[in-house]
Amino acid sequence: MAETRGCSAWWVKDRARRRLIPHTRVGRAYRFTADHLAVIIRIHEEPAPQRAQRTPSPASPPESAMTPSRPTRQARPSTSSAPRLRARPPRRSQYGTAA
Repeated sequence: MAETRGCSAWWVKDRARRRLIPHTRVGRAYRFTADHLAVIIRIHEEPAPQRAQRTPSPASPPESAMTPSRPTRQARPSTSSAPRLRARPPRRSQYGTAA
């Protein structure tokens, strides 16, 4: 099963133990049928990203005439009401250092 999925046996057993993938348990062994494998592949399938198709408006210049610009940064939400976190001071060594 792990070789077919291209992952480790540990990953498969861990997911089966946590009941995240379909399986049959016989004693202490995990068993997978062809149907189980098909469902597991379907669960972890990632669809191809959809590209939005733009239709150029007649008033806009062609894309080749446009100069590349820097992407705009989105403003981060204000976190002024949240307290600032401080680093904890390091623990003293259990063993003194002789200098």
